[in-house]
Amino acid sequence: MNIKNVYILDDRAILYVNGEDAKEFFQNLISNDVNKVSDTNSCFTSLLSPQGKFLYEFIIIKHKSGYIIDCEKTQADGLFKQLSVYKLRSKVEILNLSNEFVVAAFGYEKFLTFDEAQDIPGFTLKYREDPIFLDPRNKQLGARLIINLEKLYLSLKKLGLQDSNLKDYYSFSHKLGIVPKDLNKLQNKLFGIECNYEELNGIDFKKGCYVGQENTARIKLKNKLSKRLLPIDLVKGELKEGENIYHKEKEIGKVLIENDYPFALIKFRDVNLSENIDFNTKEASIKIKKPDWIKNN
Repeated sequence: MNIKNVYILDDRAILYVNGEDAKEFFQNLISNDVNKVSDTNSCFTSLLSPQGKFLYEFIIIKHKSGYIIDCEKTQADGLFKQLSVYKLRSKVEILNLSNEFVVAAFGYEKFLTFDEAQDIPGFTLKYREDPIFLDPRNKQLGARLIINLEKLYLSLKKLGLQDSNLKDYYSFSHKLGIVPKDLNKLQNKLFGIECNYEELNGIDFKKGCYVGQENTARIKLKNKLSKRLLPIDLVKGELKEGENIYHKEKEIGKVLIENDYPFALIKFRDVNLSENIDFNTKEASIKIKKPDWIKNN
């Protein structure tokens, strides 16, 4: 990313959770350890089904007496309802503040120019009252500022940032191997651990129980992770959601997101992804890339 570029992530929503039971509430639900979240650290996490399947992913940021949730806008209503279902008698308040706050992303190099900045994914500081944090999934994705919409453009001007094409940010995220949008297409179609959440700092295997923990831990401990969510590039033809992917007539995966930034669930142990080779669906030729940050297992 150019050091002066900023991307207004109008596809993101902001929820706010507070109340005296907020920390315990999150700890019993999410795949990461909410105790990691502080004024100087934010974390990436997920909310899984009881079977460990993907439902929602989001970033949690400490703010005042509660927690900000930065999630994809298309997932916001579902996440709000799911959290409300689990709320029961907990002393927790859940608010949707998406009409008041906005998320802006800018480069890793720019983040490091702040006096208090540290080169640590998730590191969080304040610009006046507003949180800025280095993306906890992968620092190459840069930093994010969560700010009241009314203050946005004045603050960006003072920071020397220029509004840039959001598609460039999506393309960069896809190339890096991190899903930028269309997360609802993944719901209940793969296990959370198959979304590479271990490498993206989204799972804590040392914390106590949470929703979906049993199958997540079993896959990890028994080394049964055989499929991963990986980016695909269309060489020619047309992709369709749900289509099988083949290599030399052997089925090795399935297209889950078919739009501009496509991803597929790939049986990565069944094929050598280091080679520059073509794979195919019924109507398309594609390439699959295993990101450098994924462990060789």
